[in-house]
Amino acid sequence: MKFVHIADMHLDCPFRSLNQIEGLSNIRRLEQRQILKEIIEYIKENQIPYFIIAGDLYEHEYVKYSTISYLNNLFQMIPNTKILIVPGNHDPYLKNSYYSTFKWSSNVFIFHQDQTIIEEQEVTFYGYGFHDFYCKNSEIEKMKIENRDKINILITHGSLDGASDEDRQYNPISSKVLKNIGFDYVALGHIHKNNYGTSERIIYPGSPISLGFDELGKHGMIVGEITKDSLKTAFIPLDKREFVEKEMKIDSILSEEELIEKINEVEIEECELCKLILSGKRNFEINISSLYPLITNKHILKIKDQTKQRYNLEELAKEKSLKGFFVKNMLEKMQQENIEKEIIEKSIEIGLDALEKG
Repeated sequence: MKFVHIADMHLDCPFRSLNQIEGLSNIRRLEQRQILKEIIEYIKENQIPYFIIAGDLYEHEYVKYSTISYLNNLFQMIPNTKILIVPGNHDPYLKNSYYSTFKWSSNVFIFHQDQTIIEEQEVTFYGYGFHDFYCKNSEIEKMKIENRDKINILITHGSLDGASDEDRQYNPISSKVLKNIGFDYVALGHIHKNNYGTSERIIYPGSPISLGFDELGKHGMIVGEITKDSLKTAFIPLDKREFVEKEMKIDSILSEEELIEKINEVEIEECELCKLILSGKRNFEINISSLYPLITNKHILKIKDQTKQRYNLEELAKEKSLKGFFVKNMLEKMQQENIEKEIIEKSIEIGLDALEKG
């Protein structure tokens, strides 16, 4: 039995992190639709009988009726494929949600409180989704396999083995519990980075399209083929763009004009959206907000300053101040105790940074 497994599409996501470049947020939303269409075309071409969507298909707060209509039209293109959806924390099954009010294509099955099991000839699907924006108490541990001779698949959205308070707000799931119940495959959603390869039968596919700089790396879908005795899965990349981080050392840069010139010369692939991290010791104060209007490199969306102040220790030691007294004492200590210059300078920098922060 073949299947495609995705999650966390977040249709009509606002993409606030892309607002630095005019129009890019809207372009990214159109790319979401295009990727979804490519998934549907793959399913149709390969005659995949089951399409699993493990939550956060759309953004409840922002999704437009036209987007839902477009989505449903795509679903109608694959009438021989059963589309199995569990609502997530961003698209919960509410009375006013499109899951509840929209007339979906006949091949769409949405799991909710009154429908948690779908029986097929060779497989049973168990679904557990959100009916509110939070789910602190998961009911999954109460589930029982009805027929162990069939393939048993769980579809859910939540935090796997999460320990933080935030994790426990979003359907906290224990991998130990899942294994004890005995599901043959667990199709997860909620975490946007895929864990493909770390666990054979409990898989987060990640988001098909990256939503920001906290989602680096490749994004796509899981394609699987399962029998009662075997499971084969593959990760297929879909996102044509990739969020990347690049580092630029500025130790030798002496002016803001030179810094802007160097930033615009950074080599970035056409498909990349870049966060540029400035590092090293700066020779002048940097005002990040004043740089953006002068950046012509359209692929640099964000600049982060991780530089440290370059200190002239000899000049500081002459100052009649707390900093001057501190530096003078440390330099004298270096000479008296024969401490390596690099070690004492590092200690002085840490001390001066602490004094700067108060």
